[in-house]
Amino acid sequence: MSKHIAVLMGGWSSEREVSLRSGAACAAALETRGYRVSRIDVGRDIAAVLAQVKPDAALNVLHGRPGEDGTIQGILEVMQVPYTHSGVLASALAMQKDTAKVVLAAGGVPVPEGVTVSRAEAAKGHVLPRPYVIKPICEGSSVGVFIVTEQHEHPPQELTRTDWSYGEQVLCERYIVGKELTCAVMGDRALDVIEIVPNVAFYDYEAKYAPGGSTHVLPAGIKPNVYQQVRTLALRAHQALGCRGVSRADFRFDDRLEGTSGLFCLEVNTQPGMTETSLVPEMAAHAGISFEELVAWMVEDASLNR
Repeated sequence: MSKHIAVLMGGWSSEREVSLRSGAACAAALETRGYRVSRIDVGRDIAAVLAQVKPDAALNVLHGRPGEDGTIQGILEVMQVPYTHSGVLASALAMQKDTAKVVLAAGGVPVPEGVTVSRAEAAKGHVLPRPYVIKPICEGSSVGVFIVTEQHEHPPQELTRTDWSYGEQVLCERYIVGKELTCAVMGDRALDVIEIVPNVAFYDYEAKYAPGGSTHVLPAGIKPNVYQQVRTLALRAHQALGCRGVSRADFRFDDRLEGTSGLFCLEVNTQPGMTETSLVPEMAAHAGISFEELVAWMVEDASLNR
């Protein structure tokens, strides 16, 4: 009998649509490999749905909450359904960007200087010298992110909106001029490094997920010592946070500085995208791993107590 896999997708986060696309692609890939697949658009009744479906394992392709913050991992642990990607603690930790930075720095991974403040304080006046970045603590895909430049006399007043839904605390970080780099980790192996060149002013949600929104340079056009350092730091970040399965670390590199001193880790994604424009499948393909092989590896790696 073929293994029965529940593909968890959708949910109710701001990244729902991307998750649905990731889930559809992964489900099709698993069926191609001969797995029996149940596609589940996750709602708040997910425990009851899983009890009815009774899968052998769950492929977690949820982005944002509840799939990336430890919540769904806890449900799967309680229900004894083996699952992919990182466990409860690593997921919750990586999602909490300010706390994750402390752990990464302690693990020898350089991170940008920054402060955590209330959104009201961030809107009232500049909390850092310009240029700097304001980002929600627990969102992904550049949702709710602002780049404050020297031309901005005042901070973004969108932070004061009554319909702001990205939390009361925001992380403000020094803006790192230079290249956008990313590197995936698969198990205990760092894959190759992509340079992301946005075709818009800022690598925002649209640039990440719309075809043609950005250009991916693989392998990244950086010096060999910097290239290897990105791979080293991606694996170190994965291990420092206690990640499992596949993760992806995002970096900024100020190439005006000497050696690798301009390299900083922005965050680690424990549930990286798996759409047709996603970075991890592209890095895997460069390493000779097809999309179907990548997804199959994920489900065969599924376990409890991650």
